[in-house]
Amino acid sequence: MNLRRPQVLILVAFGAFFFIGISGLMARALSATGTERAKALDVARAEARGDVQAVLRLTPTCAKDRACNAATRDFAGKLKRPGEVQVLQYQPSVQMALSDEVGTGRLAWRAGTGLPVVQCIRVQRTNPLSGGGVELLSVSKPIRNESPCP
Repeated sequence: MNLRRPQVLILVAFGAFFFIGISGLMARALSATGTERAKALDVARAEARGDVQAVLRLTPTCAKDRACNAATRDFAGKLKRPGEVQVLQYQPSVQMALSDEVGTGRLAWRAGTGLPVVQCIRVQRTNPLSGGGVELLSVSKPIRNESPCP
């Protein structure tokens, strides 16, 4: 089979277009993990300030659910601590979401020189084709330091 120059150029252009498209989707999927971690840090900062309303704004699905809202109000205000918030460890809900997924991340943080706080964060991740969004659904009350998230 002998290909002519225009046919070769079309195949090369198609290959380049395909490669760039897949690379863009992969980059979007991978950046969602960083976005998830940043949003989890925002929750920890709000809790360290004792700002229950900010925690509920950052978890809008929980804010709308009566039981989740009440549970969050019960513990979030009690986590107030002085000092800069540091993430000690964050295990994302999923490494790379190629479809819409709901998962649970595990956040270990502390403020200043205080003791660590470990919490589970329920997360909705959307696939890269529809934007690769990240929404925090809820945050758990603190769990024991070595406890896994369900």
